[in-house]
Amino acid sequence: MKIDFRASSVEVARALIGASLFLEGVGGRIVETEAYDETDPASHSHAGCTARNAAMFGPPGRAYVYRSYGLHWCLNVVCVPAGHGAAVLIRAIEPTQGLDVMRQRRRMHDERLLCAGPGRLCEALAITREHEGLRIDRAPFRLVPAPSSHDPHAVAAGTRIGISKAKEQPWRFVLAGSRFLSKPLPALPDRAMA
Repeated sequence: MKIDFRASSVEVARALIGASLFLEGVGGRIVETEAYDETDPASHSHAGCTARNAAMFGPPGRAYVYRSYGLHWCLNVVCVPAGHGAAVLIRAIEPTQGLDVMRQRRRMHDERLLCAGPGRLCEALAITREHEGLRIDRAPFRLVPAPSSHDPHAVAAGTRIGISKAKEQPWRFVLAGSRFLSKPLPALPDRAMA
């Protein structure tokens, strides 16, 4: 099933769980995402379009790449119609292809930690600002939607990580039971989205 990047960031964040993302053959299954929207005070696009976040206002299905704390690159996928300012942060993947390459890039062997977090993921896949604006479903990227056998009920929702505003929004999505998450999902009374 193809992912519709013109949908809301919350819908796209949920739809990306179970899909597989590769950059030049290196990557794996997406197990954790977070949604951001220009109406959201935690979003880079909340204050409007700037040189730094311009990609968020561009065509859907393209990469928005930024540096977190001046240290780590973070990959987002732009969604909703161009001009709106919404994206989905890819927080973690389960590595499935190119593990030796990832281990070399990350200088570590623990498969569970290779891509558990947006900075680790970008280092493992060698994602940088050079990839900003590129289509996520075209070379050098490859996006494979979740298989039809993927159980949508295996997707759990919770609050986002590492933000100070709008922390209560349940806009973090994970593949329930995955050992490749950046952090476990805290227990909520009901983790399913309405």
